Amino acid sequence: MRFSVRHDTVYRYEAPVSLAPHVLRLTPRAGIGRVLSRRLVILPEPLALIEETDAHGNCLTRVEFGPATEFLSIESRFEVETAAPVMAGEDVVLPWRGAPEGLAPCLAQANPGAAVRRFAQEMVAAGGGRAPGFLDPLTATLFARTDRRIRETGYAQSPEETLLRAQGACRDLAVLFIACCRLMGLPARFVSGYQARAESVDGKRHLHAWPEVWLPGGWVAFDPTHGTRVSDGHVALCAAPEQAATMPVEGGYYGAPTGTTLRYSVEIETTG
Repeated sequence: MRFSVRHDTVYRYEAPVSLAPHVLRLTPRAGIGRVLSRRLVILPEPLALIEETDAHGNCLTRVEFGPATEFLSIESRFEVETAAPVMAGEDVVLPWRGAPEGLAPCLAQANPGAAVRRFAQEMVAAGGGRAPGFLDPLTATLFARTDRRIRETGYAQSPEETLLRAQGACRDLAVLFIACCRLMGLPARFVSGYQARAESVDGKRHLHAWPEVWLPGGWVAFDPTHGTRVSDGHVALCAAPEQAATMPVEGGYYGAPTGTTLRYSVEIETTG
């Protein structure tokens, strides 16, 4: 599938501020397909711009700024041809005890709560105690039972809150899915990116989030917000054990506290 994406982000400040160094995570991950074009326009123009790859294989853009400003504008555009992912991964019995030590960060978590633990155990039992019978029904169940909402700012809710309220945004469903997997010994991580399906509660396009699970053979991605496995209709920007390490724009400013407004827009066109 061919994606054309434009993602604009604008911060405005009530008084001039000195911008701290920022980290941008707006570049498609390696392996998602073929990048045809890419453009990043930042105003005010940075004094320095450095691209690097982090420990999780994500492309980061580090930027540093000069004089004080009353705004920060980031325009990201790219075109990419995605490829359907190979459905890697071998079947394992749950709970699994064989995850590689290097994936320990994708297993670590605080206690998600008794309700989440009980829910995960019920899903495993219903699926015959094996990974495929757990993961695909978990995706479908979260899709069917959750009132999916748009929440433009803020980190994900706790897994227990999303489960008990049966309500949440895509990042909330991703975090709940990840918690259930980690309880069963399956390494899982948070992914941010874009998806081709246009339906949303407010009729607009937004950054999307979904989970990936590691099985012997590789990572397998699921989209509980849409009740399906991830396909060539998704473009991943960033993947990490926790949501905080996938934020598209990370940074702040120096100076006295001042009022700040954020405006963003996402435009996505797809063919194929």
